[in-house]
Amino acid sequence: MKKAILTRLSLLVPSGQGTDLLTSGMVRPDQVTVDGGKVIVPVNVPEGFTGDLREVQSMIEEQLETLDGLENLLVILTAERAAASEPAPPEPPKLRKRPTEAPGRDMRPHSEAIPGIRTIIAVASGKGGVGKSTTAANLALGLRMLGLKVGLLDADIYGPSMPSLLNIQNRPDVVDDRVMPIEKYGLKTMSMGYMMDQDKPIIWRGPMVVTALMQMTREVNWGELDVLVLDMPPGTGDAQLTMAQQFPLQGAIIISTPQDLALIDARKGLRMFKDVDVPIFGIIENMSTFICPHCGKPSDIFGHGGAEQDAHRLGVPFLGAVPLHMTIRETSDAGTPVVVAEPDGPHAKTYRDIALKVATRLFPEDDED
Repeated sequence: MKKAILTRLSLLVPSGQGTDLLTSGMVRPDQVTVDGGKVIVPVNVPEGFTGDLREVQSMIEEQLETLDGLENLLVILTAERAAASEPAPPEPPKLRKRPTEAPGRDMRPHSEAIPGIRTIIAVASGKGGVGKSTTAANLALGLRMLGLKVGLLDADIYGPSMPSLLNIQNRPDVVDDRVMPIEKYGLKTMSMGYMMDQDKPIIWRGPMVVTALMQMTREVNWGELDVLVLDMPPGTGDAQLTMAQQFPLQGAIIISTPQDLALIDARKGLRMFKDVDVPIFGIIENMSTFICPHCGKPSDIFGHGGAEQDAHRLGVPFLGAVPLHMTIRETSDAGTPVVVAEPDGPHAKTYRDIALKVATRLFPEDDED
């Protein structure tokens, strides 16, 4: 199919361009991804381009939509070339501090509300491997058990986890040019992993990732949601900063294990959100304590209490400690998170208690009622 796609794209000449998409470099063959019937076409904006990018997007969609075997098409518009042509990296936008007389007022200049979504929270970590995605999935399910309408967006383009965590193998549908989220366990979910082979790496530059995240959020038919949980990519790079600035986040939750090495990076993630005026809902200590299944004695493999101490020192809430337990690992690997697999068990209760604290921060007016 890829050969047929490239052949059709070579026939398209955008307005104002003297050459076709492939010759001009606006579409690079090595970046076009085909996975079964799912096709992703990144479009790079050349320096000095004055045409209409939406028109280019429509041209590509109309040219490819009649291909045999095509199920879903995602056209990603990027400004990679324009950004690369700058003589120096642009300075970050000036951040305006929230005035003390109006605590809670959102001072981020770029964020816009997403129709139908009441609130958005980010689940983040300074580094990978601390159980952020497992926590995000169980937190979303905990919020769902409170009676809320919840969506879960896997925003980690390079290492999406939700296909495995939720045991989702099918591909999303496209209806009226809108991607339909896949529903599982009462959640509306979306992940780049739904569109790609899990064993195939995504080799994209930063602007492509940012654009894909914007489309996955704003061009998905989420319907009406009380909460959209963002499982953020680990770290504090361009994608994370852009999401923090351009998504209307009500708050962020930081995940860390207890040891100093993880806490150092967790503090960096916390500081990033504070610098762009995103409220910190709290810190969760994951893999807090291991209870030996044979002798019943606790072992602090990664230490214990480090995240709680950091929360108190930094003046942010401590939301709870999740143990390092075989059940959480086994249920996650099986695609049935522990809140679903053992809803009345002690580990599910830990996640539900955290979800209740988060919901209280999100909807204080409901709590007053």
